[in-house]
Amino acid sequence: MEKYLLVFLGGGLGAMARYGLSGLIHRYSGAEFPLGTMIINILGSIMIGLVMSMSERYMAITPNIRVFLTIGIMGGFTTFSSFSYETMALLQGGQLVAASVNVAGSVVCCIAGAWAGILLGRII
Repeated sequence: MEKYLLVFLGGGLGAMARYGLSGLIHRYSGAEFPLGTMIINILGSIMIGLVMSMSERYMAITPNIRVFLTIGIMGGFTTFSSFSYETMALLQGGQLVAASVNVAGSVVCCIAGAWAGILLGRII
């Protein structure tokens, strides 16, 4: 039951962080392209790579803290469902290039972000 509570609390914190950061990015970048969702997914990928790498390397992160950070906070922070919907909205709006950039940019950058987080975790 403890892990469920940690996921619940972390998910709420992650969702609040996503809402705040996405709104901030949207305010400055405009609504034409879902840049906030892409940036959040990239940051989440970097963070999960970093946390998992450091927890494997140093064993300093307890299983409960790892659940809180990865499944809870980062699960609430990243936005794959938003990414999917926004991509479909771009496609339905006839914006094939923007939809393609969103898919390719998000997938490539998020995988690269997870890799960067793992590498960063190995050198810290």
